[in-house]
Amino acid sequence: MLFPTIEFGIFFLIVFTVSWGMRWTPNPRKWFLVGASYFFYGWWDWRFTLLLFGTTLVNYLGGLALGRTERAGLRKFIVGATVAVDLGVLAFFKYYDFFLTSLDGMLTSLGLQRDLPFLEIILPIGISFFTFQGISYVVDVYRGLIKAERSLLDVMLFKSFFPQLVAGPIVRAADFLPQLHAPARLTREHVAVGVVLILSGLAKKMVIANYLATELVDPVFFDPTAVGALDLLVGIYGYAIQIYCDFSGYSDIAIGVAALLGYRFLPNFDQPYRAASLQDFWRRWHISLSTWLRDYLYIPLGGNRNGEAQRYRNLFLTMFLGGLWHGAAWTFIFWGSFHGAMLGFERWARTKLDEFVPSHSDEPGIFGRAGNFAQHVVGVVWTFHLVCFAWIFFRASDFPTAWDYLKGFANWSAANEHVTPFLVGLVALGMLFQFTPRDLGRELALGLRSLPSLTLGLLLGSGILMIWALAPEGVAPFIYFQF
Repeated sequence: MLFPTIEFGIFFLIVFTVSWGMRWTPNPRKWFLVGASYFFYGWWDWRFTLLLFGTTLVNYLGGLALGRTERAGLRKFIVGATVAVDLGVLAFFKYYDFFLTSLDGMLTSLGLQRDLPFLEIILPIGISFFTFQGISYVVDVYRGLIKAERSLLDVMLFKSFFPQLVAGPIVRAADFLPQLHAPARLTREHVAVGVVLILSGLAKKMVIANYLATELVDPVFFDPTAVGALDLLVGIYGYAIQIYCDFSGYSDIAIGVAALLGYRFLPNFDQPYRAASLQDFWRRWHISLSTWLRDYLYIPLGGNRNGEAQRYRNLFLTMFLGGLWHGAAWTFIFWGSFHGAMLGFERWARTKLDEFVPSHSDEPGIFGRAGNFAQHVVGVVWTFHLVCFAWIFFRASDFPTAWDYLKGFANWSAANEHVTPFLVGLVALGMLFQFTPRDLGRELALGLRSLPSLTLGLLLGSGILMIWALAPEGVAPFIYFQF
């Protein structure tokens, strides 16, 4: 069930009406939301609701066991075993065929062919997201950051809550579970935020992302050898905007839908293409994943401790595994490895530069304020193009396609086939939004919250109809559903 569909609209209207009708009975309301979430997930394939419940039960029991013992050795065993189950389920469904295919290719190249136990495994939608949520819950209980949740119902709702279930954001138990312990309230601020985020998310996904995908990105990546350099150049810019509008659009809708049900999610994007460094980019892009990787992978590996060499290693391993998390393909591994290597190089270069040109927070710099501004602009342009280079491998179906894409930049004599003023305008519009005031959405919500409820409802409904009229035909799946 996709967000921008009639089916989801009907589903959400029923959930919204019934859940708020049950607001005075907290536990029945939670059971209803759990049932609605499992129905939402089972709409795709009901069999995987059993997998969702099974992993939830493992995480619940693991947290409960951690809450009942203080023996350090036993606590380590419990958290290790619980995380191993989560990762084992993820590895089987997402990476089993990838590893066997890679092993088969390696054995064949060595002349050691073997009959390997290949299986046709269906990847459960959203498994990477709810697996990471479960791991974060158990690890936070182990670290003493949160108390073990005694209510299985609350843990079930935490892991299955439908707005974020299939494509994030990755919600932390410390942020969500306390909201389940408080009475459900729907304020004008919730409604205003929900309206603004849902409309902005739908506009980004249904109009900008879908037009760029169908009329530019998909054709140029299908066969890069058949188009010229201008198509390829604008095509990768288009993909940078498409994936941003697609995923941030989903996140906006998810956060907005949760707000209308009385729950608050943290922002997942913060104008990432205005970043002046890769480090800043990862503070702004898919924030729930980047902070998860930092807290549950980078820091346990050693983080910034134990010297620069260890820091570079930890950065690389974190991004390498982040690339693998995105998909079972060597192109994703290269994408993550490239970001890890460039993050290390960026830090090394900054350290060396500071040795020659020490910076002081109370001085404008050796080039003056204009020089600092120029350096910032260069940093933004450089970072954006590094990210775009990596996006080629992220989007390409395989390495030969990515290589054909890169080689195609030498072919400036070919006629332009896909670039139009309309598509260039969409790319420019997507970039423009990266440099609007950061609090623009919040200001719009503050301006709307004084409107009557009926007016807000009419605004949401008319906005959805307008977006639907402007969008191309068909409903394209969200990119991050495959992860």
